[in-house]
Amino acid sequence: MAELGSSLVAARAETLSVLREPFAERAFELGLPGGELGYEAKAPTAEALESRLAEDIERGTTGLGPHLDDVEIRAEERDLRRFGSQGEQRLAVLSLLLAEAELLAERGPGPPLLLLDDVLSELDERRRTALAERLAGAGQTIVTATGASALPVEPAQLVQVQPGIAR
Repeated sequence: MAELGSSLVAARAETLSVLREPFAERAFELGLPGGELGYEAKAPTAEALESRLAEDIERGTTGLGPHLDDVEIRAEERDLRRFGSQGEQRLAVLSLLLAEAELLAERGPGPPLLLLDDVLSELDERRRTALAERLAGAGQTIVTATGASALPVEPAQLVQVQPGIAR
């Protein structure tokens, strides 16, 4: 478990180091300045796990390891989980999703298919436009919305569903 935990901590740290800059850029574009990702974790040692074994068996859960580590998402040095508005938290999630898609496009066989379900209703016009401009070169993206009027640009394809029938 210590060996696998160490591998997981290292992989998370490496992934976040690659995502930090694109996350900050996407967050800034969407109006969330000072976006930062943080991850400070220590891999569990075999000795530390062994010392907790009896207690962990009694509790029925492992009380040490990477499953307890959190990725910190901050804006202007504020922890958004604790001190961010619902809107800021949603912008951070969207920024992270866009940064991850960029990473997958760079390292994979092609860009991933993005499905953004009703994100436009929560964005003002400036943020909608910034998102549309970012998505224009991101590969295939499906955006759901309650109405075509929410789209800030002309879509490549528009499928309207009314009373359960696609038109």
